Amino acid sequence: MSGQSPESEQLLTPSEVAALFRVDPKTVTRWAKAGKLNSIRTLGGHRRYRASEVHALLEAQSPASSVSVPPHVQPPGVPPLR
Repeated sequence: MSGQSPESEQLLTPSEVAALFRVDPKTVTRWAKAGKLNSIRTLGGHRRYRASEVHALLEAQSPASSVSVPPHVQPPGVPPLR
């Protein structure tokens, strides 16, 4: 378990996640529906994503360097997230 309580963990909107991955926010919603990314529902029914999980997924998608690569440019052998 992480050192943060669930109430204090930073949550991201679909638009914020989409900007990190350079995809459309609807793609992020499809990932959540497909189970590729866990989401939390607000009381109003909106999806929110844990920043720690999103950053871990982003690191898994990018090469060993710190340069961010768009998801459509995958290294050989790495399946696309879509």
